[in-house]
Amino acid sequence: MLQGLLSNLDRDRPLIRVPFTVFAVATVLLPLTGLLVCLITSLLYHYEDSTYTHCQVSNYLPSISSAISRTPELYIWRSCIGLHSAPRYLVAVAYFNFYRGRFAARLPELLLSCLALICSVAENTGLVLLTYVASTEAYKVHKYGFIVFIACSLLHMLITCRLWYVIKRTYVSPEVNGPPLSLMSGMT
Repeated sequence: MLQGLLSNLDRDRPLIRVPFTVFAVATVLLPLTGLLVCLITSLLYHYEDSTYTHCQVSNYLPSISSAISRTPELYIWRSCIGLHSAPRYLVAVAYFNFYRGRFAARLPELLLSCLALICSVAENTGLVLLTYVASTEAYKVHKYGFIVFIACSLLHMLITCRLWYVIKRTYVSPEVNGPPLSLMSGMT
């Protein structure tokens, strides 16, 4: 048996401890931070190339696709989206487990929960495809990645709204919501 630098006691301790809220906020801010860094880098290092248009219209800021398509911005953007997408897969499964616990006896909502999971995974996969496959490399893959991302994003949002409407209507007690409006009008 080989002994490393860590003893048995050290191996059982966590190397890094990050509160979940910090992790969640950092994950959510990755795309915005990456976009801002890409825009600033694009403005500082190749302003003329990133604001150039074929119709000779003067631009003062680069488009998003122009700001993330040059080196090193391309690698910054891809890194931020890659780091952002991994926790999103975990969150999709966590929400599915939450819905499955809530709707164990309700088949329509359970099926919607499954569809929400599929849409969330497909949306995230479409975003990764859209990010890592440039339109100049494989146009069809890039195009279909965009279509999957937009369509699944919209469908996932609608399904989530429906599921939370059912949760609020079915599972939240009147004490949590407060008194009905008819009682409140007599209180004034």
